[in-house]
Order: sequence, then structure tokens, then C-alpha cells
Amino acid sequence: MPQKKLAKGYTTGTCAQAATKAAMRMLLTGRKTEQIEVELPKGKRLQLDIQDIQMQYQDATKKCPVSVSCAVKKDSGDDPDITNGVLVYSRVERTDTGEVILEGGKGIGRVTKPGLEQPVGGAAINRVPRQMILREVREACEEIGYDQGIRVEISIPAGVELAAKTFNPRLGIEGGLSILGTSGIVEPMSEQALIDTIRLEMQVKLAAGKEYLIVTPGNYGLDFLKTAYGIKEQEIVKCSNYIGQTLDMAVERDCKGLLLVGHVGKLIKVAGGIMNTHSRWADCRMELLAAAALRAGIPGDKACELLECVTTDDALEKCSEEERHRVMEQIMKQIEKYLNYRTGGQMQAGAIVFSNVYGILGKTEAAEDLLKGYFVREEGGAV
Repeated sequence: MPQKKLAKGYTTGTCAQAATKAAMRMLLTGRKTEQIEVELPKGKRLQLDIQDIQMQYQDATKKCPVSVSCAVKKDSGDDPDITNGVLVYSRVERTDTGEVILEGGKGIGRVTKPGLEQPVGGAAINRVPRQMILREVREACEEIGYDQGIRVEISIPAGVELAAKTFNPRLGIEGGLSILGTSGIVEPMSEQALIDTIRLEMQVKLAAGKEYLIVTPGNYGLDFLKTAYGIKEQEIVKCSNYIGQTLDMAVERDCKGLLLVGHVGKLIKVAGGIMNTHSRWADCRMELLAAAALRAGIPGDKACELLECVTTDDALEKCSEEERHRVMEQIMKQIEKYLNYRTGGQMQAGAIVFSNVYGILGKTEAAEDLLKGYFVREEGGAV
């Protein structure tokens, strides 16, 4: 049975662009606009409904509004986006400065760290949506020959609360959401959006002067690093299942070294050269454990027992402490081999593998050097 085609949506950037175009039309003509068509960055056109229109006048004649505010409701299609359904507002007003000024209002985050698209202190309105918003203002002014100033304020009233559920605080964006989008369209279930977030997080840390990155797939790793090494969550890059892409991006950005830290149930896949660890791509944990056991000289019947286990912790429980050590030694050698293969020798890479039951299970040869490099940089001296 064919799968239902997932519906596309549109970005917060498109919402801000459309709300601004409608608000400008109302400001300069005095006529209410309840629908607007916009041209997206890649040439597609989209017609959107305008909501919550507020027009303010200087006098009772109501001939010429001095400011207009309106909103567009975000539609993420079938993408599980936290901003789906929020109202993105644009408020435009006349000024006598002769300039167009774009600002972020309530619910729009402020940049607090270097390395992002906007400068520290600026509103988190990314480059492409910023260009589209300003284009709409210029075109509206040119259409009627208006040559005075315009102030535009973009806001998302629900953004303050929603931002706490996003990556924004980790990226150095505080107090609200970002106005995002490069195409104007939300592709449902987009893996690229997650990879772009990892890239941004990495970029911020490198821009802050870090030369060595600590990377973990998820919350298990975050908790382990905090407990074992006292490394705070905000200092760690969370890569989800995208280990290969994270290594690639670190190499591209001339990172000196990357230490991958994760639970054995996730990172054992890297020992088989699997660089996207999502279960839909591959789940060969027990096969890799059994192969490592055979390499370590564990009898074949015990290796076959490991194949029948459901979790890596269950499989390791079937081994004695000495056998676990030998098995993990083989696994770490394979992980090191594939990390070096992926990075092509252009960056030092290593791994620490742990279990919630047994603690640290193994380290690659470079792991201690990478930790040392990280801590020396952090503390400004020797470990």
C-alpha cells in the first residue's frame, strides 16, 4: 500500500514576510488586506490568510494609519515542528528617519554568542528571511513613491515559552524563537533541519575559541559526561544519530579534535562502520558484539548466546569481567578504525563508550589526549 504523501508547510520566515507585506500594504493604502500572495526565496508563490489586523490612526478621520500590525499563522504541514500554529506578527510604522529598520519584538530571541548569522545582541532573524522582509518593505514603498522611514518589528508572542523547548538556548539564542528559513517551505520530517542545528551548535562553540569538541548522541551521554567529568551540557554538541555528518562538519571547520562519547547500545554500531545509528538504518548490535567476542577468543557457543540477547547490557552480563574487557578492546579498535576512516586523518578523533550498568567500558587510544586537549583549552592550563 503506497504511503500518504506528507504535506509541506511554510517557515516562520515566510510568515514574517507575508505579515510584513500585508501590513505595509495597509499602512500605505489604508485598505484592509485579509489575504496576501508572496514570492518565496526560490521563486514559488504562496497565498496566505492575514489575521488579527490592528490599524492605528493619528486622528479620528482614519484616512492614513500611522502603524499597522497583523499576523500569519504558522503551518508546518506534516513536520512535527514546535512552532506549528503560532502567530507570527509584523508591526510596521512610519518614521521620519528615511531608513528602514527591522527589529525583533516579543518572543524573538537575541543572539548571545558569536558564530551565528546575526551579531551578538541582534535579533535572531536569519539572513534569508531578513532579506525577504526588507524586500517587501522596499517594494511597497517604491510602488507608491513613499520615501520616508519605516520601522518593522517582528514578534511571536508564544515564542518566549516555546523557546525553552528548542535548541535555541544551547545555541546562544535567549528569550525567544528564531525567524528561520532558506527556501520558505518546511519539508516534512526533514533530517536536514536537525543536521543544520548540529552545524550551528558546532559553529558557535568553535567561534567561541574551542579547538576540541565533545560530542554525544543523546541524554545518556550528557548525564554521563556531567557525572564522570563535570562537563556541562551547554559545552557538549548533541549529534543525535548523525555521527558521520557531525564528523564531516568538524573536519570542514578545521576542528583539531573530536571526542565521541556514548552508550554502548548506540556506539557499537560505529564499530561496524555505521555512521547513522538510527534503528531504521541498521540494527546489528548483537552481530557486532558476537563478532568482537570471536575476535577476542570467546568460545563460539557463548558468541551465539550473545546473538540471542535483546540489549547490549544483557549481552555483556553473559560475559565475565575479563571477557567484557577483551570484547570491548576489540570493539574500541573497530570504532577507532572507522572514525579515522571517516575523518580521513584530517582531524584527531576518538571515543569513550560506557554502560549505565558497568560504567566506562572502553576508550580509543586518542580518547585521553582529546580529553586533555579539551580541558587544557577550557581551563587555560594543564589538566
